[in-house]
Amino acid sequence: MSGSPLETAEVWDAVAVGYGEFATAVMRPFAALALEFAALTGESAVVDVAAGTGALTLPAAERAGRVCAVDISPRMLRLLEDAAAAAGLDNIVTDVADARVLPYANRSFDAAFSMFGLMFFPDRYRALGELYRVLRPGGTVVISNWAPICESPLLTLLYEAFREAVPELGEPQQDFLSLENPEVFQSELRQAGFHGVVIQRHSIVTRFADGVELWETMVASSAALQLLRTMWGEEQWSERSDRVREYLDRRYRPNQPLPAIALLGIGHKPQPA
Repeated sequence: MSGSPLETAEVWDAVAVGYGEFATAVMRPFAALALEFAALTGESAVVDVAAGTGALTLPAAERAGRVCAVDISPRMLRLLEDAAAAAGLDNIVTDVADARVLPYANRSFDAAFSMFGLMFFPDRYRALGELYRVLRPGGTVVISNWAPICESPLLTLLYEAFREAVPELGEPQQDFLSLENPEVFQSELRQAGFHGVVIQRHSIVTRFADGVELWETMVASSAALQLLRTMWGEEQWSERSDRVREYLDRRYRPNQPLPAIALLGIGHKPQPA
C-alpha cells in the first residue's frame, strides 16, 4: 500500500495482541449491530475487509455459510484463525490483501463489511468500488467509522490527556472531508453505486478500573500511538506517557462510563433493471 505508515502491515502486526484484547471488545457491539442489517442465512457468503482479529468475522461465521476475512496484517489474521479454531468455526477463509484490489471474482458475496478500516485508506473510492464489485445484486454493505472526537466522551478524555503532554496539539479539529462527516459518508457510498444509503449513529459504553488501565489499554491496542512512540523515541515517549497517565489518573473515576460513538453506513447494490 502507499504513503501513510498506518497503511503498512508492520504497525498493525505490532499491536495485534492488544488490539485483539481491547479494540475488538469495543468493536464487537458495533459489529453485532452491523450484522443485523444483513439478512444472513446458512447459505450466505460474506466478506469482511480490514477484518483485524475478527470482531465481525467470528459472529458472522456463526450465521453465514462462508466468510472471507481480508486484512493487511498477517499477525492479526493468525489471531483470527486461532480464535476461529477455538470456537470450532471452519467456514472462515483469511486473505492477506489490499482492500483496493480484492482477490475475489465479481458478484461473489451476499454481504460486505468493513468495521473501522475504511477511514485509514488513502483511496476510499477504490476500496468502496471493490466492495461494490464483489457484492451480488441485492447485497448489503455496512461500514463503520468513529464519530468526531468532540462527540465521543472516550476520545475526548483521551485527547485532553494527550494535550497535557503535548500542549501544541491545540483543540481537536473535525475533518469535514472524512467519513466522520455523515454527508461525506453518504455521498461516497452513493458515488460508489450503492442505493438506499443511510448513516446511523450508535453508542456503546466503555469502563476501566482506573485511568492507568485506560491509558495502558489504549497504548497496547493503538497503531497510531505505537507510531508516535517510534517517532519520539523511548525517552520522550516515556516522559509524555507519564504525563498522560497522571492526567487520566486524576480525571478518570474508577469504572466511570465513557461512551464511544460510531457512525454506521448501510447501503445496497441495486438489482438489474
